[in-house]
Amino acid sequence: MRRFTDRLRRTSLWQRLALLLFPALLLVTGLELWMTRHDALAAANAAYDRSLLGALKSIDANISTASGGLSVELPYTMFEFFELTASGQVFFRVATSDGLVELGSADLPAPPVEPAMGVPAFYDATYFGEAVRLAAYRRDLDRAPAGSTGRSVLIQVGESTRSRQEFTRRFVRSAVLRDGLILAMLLCGTALALAAALRPLSRLAREVRSRTPDDLTRIAETDLPAEVRPLVAAVNQQMARTQELVAQQRQFLDDASHQLRTHLTTLQMQADYARREDDPAQVRAALDALGAEIGRATRSAQQLLALGRSDTVAVEPAEFDTAELLREVAVDLLPLARAKRIDLGIHAPSPDLHAVGDRGLLREALSNLVANAITYTPVAGTITLFAAGDAAGWSLNVEDDGPGLSDEERATLGQRFRRGTRAGQGGFGLGLAIVRAIAQRHHGDLRLEARGAGPGLHAIIWWPRPAG
Repeated sequence: MRRFTDRLRRTSLWQRLALLLFPALLLVTGLELWMTRHDALAAANAAYDRSLLGALKSIDANISTASGGLSVELPYTMFEFFELTASGQVFFRVATSDGLVELGSADLPAPPVEPAMGVPAFYDATYFGEAVRLAAYRRDLDRAPAGSTGRSVLIQVGESTRSRQEFTRRFVRSAVLRDGLILAMLLCGTALALAAALRPLSRLAREVRSRTPDDLTRIAETDLPAEVRPLVAAVNQQMARTQELVAQQRQFLDDASHQLRTHLTTLQMQADYARREDDPAQVRAALDALGAEIGRATRSAQQLLALGRSDTVAVEPAEFDTAELLREVAVDLLPLARAKRIDLGIHAPSPDLHAVGDRGLLREALSNLVANAITYTPVAGTITLFAAGDAAGWSLNVEDDGPGLSDEERATLGQRFRRGTRAGQGGFGLGLAIVRAIAQRHHGDLRLEARGAGPGLHAIIWWPRPAG
């Protein structure tokens, strides 16, 4: 059974429909033939039983006890006609209830159940090795015949079932030929209908096969069956997402290559300048600038790698302690904050708040937010980290008392290589893009809001609780 199921899965849709429909049609045809045979046999029995009942009543009408004994005047003409229709010999028996007086074939098989008085009973039996159909009828006599005490008489009439069987065989044979022709017509019609119904799928397959590898345009949904349109719509949606991803990757490569070329060009110019200078002080200044540019290039490459990782790495959500995450990020970036005498602190939630997410990615996103805040917060400023959660989801928050952002900047920052007006030479426009990408991978978002009290910025990484 499993082998058949595996084979069925590997077949084409046409073959699968044929394998499923053909046995069903055969089963329906076989059931219809069985019902036809049953109906034919019932019809033959009904027709021949009427003749049998007619013969039985003719015998009953000719039974007399007027002479003192039991006499029967047999209707020979009717018997001859009855034998012709029965295609064989006709048997009869007339006997009193005590069996002392009887006429005809004394050894006719008795009814399996004693027939009710005045009600004909029909039954099948075997007589001299041949199948026979019999009718039995019991009625009261006017008086008991001489030599008997029985006051009722049993009349039996039987015939061979050859004519019935022959009639049934001819009827069933005709039905087989008729149903076989209908089955063939059904199979041909089904094949033509399947071919017509599957033609749009064949056209769709040819259209997809003929496409070039870089062709991600939508597949036309016209002239397609209603059952296929959801599949084509899903494929179009997936191709649109793929097209967007490809465009995003191309833009990323273009921007990344431009960013790295800028660093390399600057490094080359500074190295050439240092080689041309004879003054040791100028050479040292050039080397210092060269080292600073190498640091910026390293930071840019690290951010590019982090951005690529945030787009492609699989998100592995798990429960983690938000207070512990806040402390780790604060400890890692505390030296940078101390260099600018910035008060970097955390408000740990009480009780400890546990969230569900990819801790590694969220730590990288929070680190970028805190690093940005340290960069743009003035000397001796304040930066506060805290976490929050409710029935909808969780958030990691970074609040500073720096210069803040305008409404227009808050709406546009977070896009790749988009820098604010106060970015200066140290920013590359990637930090917030990394944060937003990680938040979106968690089905959340990055929110940049004005600080509630005084100047500054409130950056929020929010993501929802997992469904279920």
